[in-house]
Amino acid sequence: MKRFRSLSLWLTVTLWSGRALFAAESIPPSGQRVFVCAHSFMIYTAKLLPPMAEAAGIAYVNAGQQMIGGSRVIQHWDLPDAKNLAKAALSEGKVDVLTLSPNLLMPDPGIDHFTKLGLEKNPALRVLVQASWPTRDGTVGKSFTNEIRNTATVASLRAQRDAHGSSWLVNLEAHVRALNTTVGRTSVFLVPVSDAVFALRERIAEGRAPGLTKQTDLFRDDLGHPHPPLAVLVTYCHFAAIYGRSPVGLPVPAPLKDKPEADGLNRLLQQLAWDAVTAHPLSGVHPTPTKS
Repeated sequence: MKRFRSLSLWLTVTLWSGRALFAAESIPPSGQRVFVCAHSFMIYTAKLLPPMAEAAGIAYVNAGQQMIGGSRVIQHWDLPDAKNLAKAALSEGKVDVLTLSPNLLMPDPGIDHFTKLGLEKNPALRVLVQASWPTRDGTVGKSFTNEIRNTATVASLRAQRDAHGSSWLVNLEAHVRALNTTVGRTSVFLVPVSDAVFALRERIAEGRAPGLTKQTDLFRDDLGHPHPPLAVLVTYCHFAAIYGRSPVGLPVPAPLKDKPEADGLNRLLQQLAWDAVTAHPLSGVHPTPTKS
């Protein structure tokens, strides 16, 4: 009887630990075929992600990439078949993970079209939708410049984050939930990049980001395209969302090697990415439950 109770307890603990889609320190899935379908706020992940996966001992399989600057996902869907690499790869069942990056115009029917097509050919497909940071810090008009970002305070950044979260982000989250309901399974997830970006920007405003002294250390232009530290942060978010593993402990990637305080900066970017991904309910990634 004691033996039976021990077995039951073991099964209970095992089932509990597997409740999340992924858990920290789980065995990394190998051979995930990743297709990156993006605009310029995400396309660089196609270059930065493979060496990160390799450093973690994960077999990265490149299923392709497709880029249209400033695009909505529907623009990718509407490409002629001869140029539509994403549609072709999904139609052939060659994709396990599709990453998409909508812009500010929502809803975006392209997310739905790609998801439904992909699931027809691969029911195990996961679609990861990037929640990007606001362009021009959410301002409207031509008066905004990149240098204005350097005047940001923790209070102003939190106000900007709240505005972004209560407008565009909440609409994207609703879109993801509705699409999962429509397809009858949880196949679409959110990569909460904007949460990680705002967390890093607050650290800079507080003077607590190794090697980063001003907001323009992250952004290279008025629109908000990333310098290497921001690009690496975004890619760590994708690493966590795709593989369900913390990036903390991975070596300093090539784009950061010449940066001041590279080790400390890399560790901060890794932790902020993991914190953002595991905190968001639509990422599908949760840390391993701790013992009570």
